[in-house]
Amino acid sequence: MAKVHLTAALAREFFAYDPDTGVLRWRIKPCVRMNAGDVAGAVNSDGYLQVAFRGSRHPIHRVIWLYWHGHWPTGLIDHINGDRRDNRIANLRDVNAAMNQHNRRHLAKNNTSGFTGVRRFQNLWRATIWLGKKPHFLGYFKTAEEAHAAYIRAKRELHAGCTV
Repeated sequence: MAKVHLTAALAREFFAYDPDTGVLRWRIKPCVRMNAGDVAGAVNSDGYLQVAFRGSRHPIHRVIWLYWHGHWPTGLIDHINGDRRDNRIANLRDVNAAMNQHNRRHLAKNNTSGFTGVRRFQNLWRATIWLGKKPHFLGYFKTAEEAHAAYIRAKRELHAGCTV
């Protein structure tokens, strides 16, 4: 089967979306194994829901954006509350890559402090926040928790629109 570009009209023809629950369902029986009314998609290896449509896989949050707004997002779709499976339209926003990173909820794999923006420095904890491509030193603290509190204060001030 040839790949078909998913348009807003096709999304609305093949899917039904509930904005209160964020659930996308098949409006039309898509294949032998599924029926109209079944929840569309499955979780991928990154923890996002995705759906196969005529030879292409699409993240469900992007399909929902297309369905609801009538056009593909211009940037990335950010889940405001950080829950990758919460696809309520009120929880989705079209953002650039920098804003999407600012709202990240998961620690880097090499993080040893347990807190974003905090690392050990000799017998103290150093807090740093990034604005654009530039680090901003927030200070040294006796505990990781104090350093993290400074990071959160700076994040709320510098990264307006983030929910942390």
